Amino acid sequence: MLCQNPAVTQFDELNIPKATRPVAEEIVGITDEVCAKLLDAEYAGLARQAVAKLARKRPSPLLGGRRATWAAAVVYALGQVNFLSDPSREPHRTADELSAAFGVAKTTMGSKAKQVRDLLKMSYFRPEFLRADVVAENPMVWFIEVDGLPMDARSLPIDYQMVAFRRGYIPYIPALGREGTAALAQRGNAAGRLRG
Repeated sequence: MLCQNPAVTQFDELNIPKATRPVAEEIVGITDEVCAKLLDAEYAGLARQAVAKLARKRPSPLLGGRRATWAAAVVYALGQVNFLSDPSREPHRTADELSAAFGVAKTTMGSKAKQVRDLLKMSYFRPEFLRADVVAENPMVWFIEVDGLPMDARSLPIDYQMVAFRRGYIPYIPALGREGTAALAQRGNAAGRLRG
């Protein structure tokens, strides 16, 4: 049995095409380093997902421009939708701190972050790139329509929650929590019943 490098396995799981993998690996290396110094593992994971999604775009925008600029833009875009500059949140960083850490001008980082947000449709209303604490506090993520009425999915019976999750309306099943939903999806055919 071959022992595969964990970093290679991780990039395989992100489904990064071979043509853009070297660039994506460079960018992720930069984001991982800065996130380890200034932010946390959750930001690093979200940055990996964002870079992977950008790498899968055709043509990939990552193939043009400096790697450090893309890395800074991805992290700053994530920070914007997750309120990174809010001093009442942890972690908290300013745009100046991020631009200095990446060695990129703040204006360049800001304009490229806007491009990242637009390309990935990042917003406060879409949970794909939100931190767990932001998702939990964001009521807009949880509102769904039931029989023509807007309802908070967190207050519905679990059967309705499971249907809403399967249809992609909510990020996880509130009654089970994020971990419980992931555990259920990993068991046997549960993933097929939940996301099928």
